[in-house]
Amino acid sequence: MRTEIRVSTPTLGVIGTGMVGLGAARRAVDAGLNVVLSNSRGPETLAGVVSELGERARAATPAEAARAGNPVLASVPLAAYEQLPREELAGKTVIDPMNYAPHSEFGLPELDSDELTSSQLVQRHLADAQVVKALHNIGPKQLLELFRPPGAPDRTALPLSGDDPDARRQVADLLNVLGFDAVDLGTLADSWRSEPNTPLYALPYVGQPPPGLTTLEFVAWVQQAPGVPVPAARIEELAAAAVRGPAGFRM
Repeated sequence: MRTEIRVSTPTLGVIGTGMVGLGAARRAVDAGLNVVLSNSRGPETLAGVVSELGERARAATPAEAARAGNPVLASVPLAAYEQLPREELAGKTVIDPMNYAPHSEFGLPELDSDELTSSQLVQRHLADAQVVKALHNIGPKQLLELFRPPGAPDRTALPLSGDDPDARRQVADLLNVLGFDAVDLGTLADSWRSEPNTPLYALPYVGQPPPGLTTLEFVAWVQQAPGVPVPAARIEELAAAAVRGPAGFRM
């Protein structure tokens, strides 16, 4: 179902400054929010990024970003989820944009067997936080292109999932501020409906790729493709049509 949107202007904590973390931070600053950025290499490595983003951004350690932000975007590789600062994230809404990408040196049996979704695994680690799966199925380029004001006829919607209704509403509020409608898919157990290898992952926001791409070529194409607006009704339709298959990004 679609969420009821309430306007709020939180400080966004960001742990991890790869493409997803930086894209979300840039959109948040442009939308008028304060952002606290962090990575595993230390605040001093973010001086250039902070200077580019302007006075609404500052650098910190992951623990400091966790304390300062609510919600907090945990934009680290899924393989590093256990390094997230549990104590500092306790009581916080944690946005999980992580996706499972198994390969020869990394696999998680609980995900491979569909016993858990990746976000349920993160929630188990962050037992005292409220995890919401969001910002995981759209690329940073499209996030920076497709935002629109509330009520715009071509406003794009993004899915979210979470076990805590208040946390889901908080993330929906944030998405609204960032320029997107939100479609509530329910609990983390249902978050697979928008994970890799479902109709909701990436392609709705970019259209069909050229045929014959390798995995690396597909990823590169998605990263550079122009954004395609996707209304909430289409997100609902694609979520309802999803069929659960093997977990993780696979080509």
